[in-house]
Amino acid sequence: MKVFIDPPNSMILFDLVERFGHEPLSSMAVIQEKVDNIEVDMPPMNVTLDDVVKGLKYAGVEVPSGIRGRLALWGPMIEAADAAIIIEDPPFSFGCVGCDRSNELTKYLLHRRGIPLLTVAYPETAEQAKTLVASVKEFLAGLGASA
Repeated sequence: MKVFIDPPNSMILFDLVERFGHEPLSSMAVIQEKVDNIEVDMPPMNVTLDDVVKGLKYAGVEVPSGIRGRLALWGPMIEAADAAIIIEDPPFSFGCVGCDRSNELTKYLLHRRGIPLLTVAYPETAEQAKTLVASVKEFLAGLGASA
């Protein structure tokens, strides 16, 4: 199954989802595709008109462009997701958590989809980290094997 991870560039969640037999949906693959695209002349200046239009699907024109830009990448992944895992209250150094409005809109879109969703707190201790891994493993096992 396809599992959206939040923060979308969390290598820890990416690895866990992949290890337990599912396809992680993360920003790393989407960004690599944009950077590797021959049609884009000057990465990181790799925003196209299509990206702007995609972003408008998820957030109105009055929303700051950075939020629309993130949602142009994350929105299609959210739509493709069969399930999602969210880490709550991570520090700024854990994935892309610097834009709270993007984070809130992402969570809203995930909840609105009605897909299976695991929300776990960011671990502060080794014991909490073990609990997080166990929770993720149990959640993913409950989804069944990937197709």
